[in-house]
Amino acid sequence: MIKLSIHDKGGAVGLEELSAQIKQNAGALKIVQTGEARYTDTLGWKDVTEWANPEAIDSLLQKAEEVRRNADVFVLVGVGGSNQAARAVMKAIPDTDGPEIVYMGNTISPYDVARILDHIRGKSIYINVIMKNFETLEPGISFRILRTYLEETYGEAASERIIATGTPGSKLHQMATENGYTFLSFPENIGARFSTMSSVGLFPPAVAGIDIRSLVLGALDMQKQLQTSPPEENLALRYACIRNLLHQRGYTLEMLTYFEPRLRYFSKWWMQLFAESEGKDGKGLFPVSSECTEDLHWVGQFIQCGSPLLFETFLSVEDPEEEVHINPSRLDDGFAYLDSKGFSTLNRAAERATFSAHNERLPCMKLSIPKISPYYLGQLFYFFQYSCYISATILGVNPFDQPGVEAYKMAMFQSLGK
Repeated sequence: MIKLSIHDKGGAVGLEELSAQIKQNAGALKIVQTGEARYTDTLGWKDVTEWANPEAIDSLLQKAEEVRRNADVFVLVGVGGSNQAARAVMKAIPDTDGPEIVYMGNTISPYDVARILDHIRGKSIYINVIMKNFETLEPGISFRILRTYLEETYGEAASERIIATGTPGSKLHQMATENGYTFLSFPENIGARFSTMSSVGLFPPAVAGIDIRSLVLGALDMQKQLQTSPPEENLALRYACIRNLLHQRGYTLEMLTYFEPRLRYFSKWWMQLFAESEGKDGKGLFPVSSECTEDLHWVGQFIQCGSPLLFETFLSVEDPEEEVHINPSRLDDGFAYLDSKGFSTLNRAAERATFSAHNERLPCMKLSIPKISPYYLGQLFYFFQYSCYISATILGVNPFDQPGVEAYKMAMFQSLGK
């Protein structure tokens, strides 16, 4: 299971103070474990089995197998919460036997869109467009372009290659019904960034050949743990209390630091989850991430000598799964002290050294998982969603709305003549 520890040589979070905070916020945990009536229409993610029960998974796998048999390229069309979780899983577990995965609808850069269209020409294409309310410009216009391409290429058979994931009764649902697209339900009682254990987050990985049953099992096991653990043993409450204590101490950013590049897109999902859920009413920590060791050549400088405005959460992976050994060299290159060592030894040494050096100046948490697998990714997704709900409750903000997102959209739509 997930392990969590806090290390703070500077004393910003003392163990006694943390224990007091956990007792003080036991009520927040009780609220989350029970679920608030005012959030009923957004708590569909709390019970994993509501949208990821065995029957639902079997149905997704059946459709996914059809796509896997016939597609050279599977295009995932979505942006933000509609594709972040699925992309996080597929990027973290890339060694699968499914079709090539291509992403559209997350940019309106003409250069990138043109490159993608050139890349998919002449290949067998299936697309999955994911839009909860069918109003977001990026995936909407990408869907039109891809839909037109499929119709020109496959004629009436184009409809067989389109999977639409949206809310029942929406414009996308209407289009799917009228044109014969496969329709998958985007749960109405789940916000996009919490949709990991639904067709939104599960169908694309199923097409990629990832074991979504294991992904769901990990989330379900974490649900059982967090829903039954008392305050003093509840990892999600502990994490939420540490975050809020450090926020009260004047820290304004939380950095998720990882030493496995496969977690890059998981970190993007994590950033969206916390920024969009807590960034309200002039409150909230700003979430950022650091991919090491590459980023250490600039992050390390700022942390050691710059403004003390952030704390770090290290996402540590115990099993590297692969090994590459450094063979002795006939040339004197100055690295003989590394002869016969493995890259896992180097990476682990870099992680330990970074943690130790950064902890000299700022608080550091360590969140560790045994390995990067569907099961443990499922645990991480549910852990962070649950923690986010608790943390926002302590902070005093609604974790499920996003009023600030609409400002740029209104200005953009006005300039485009909508």
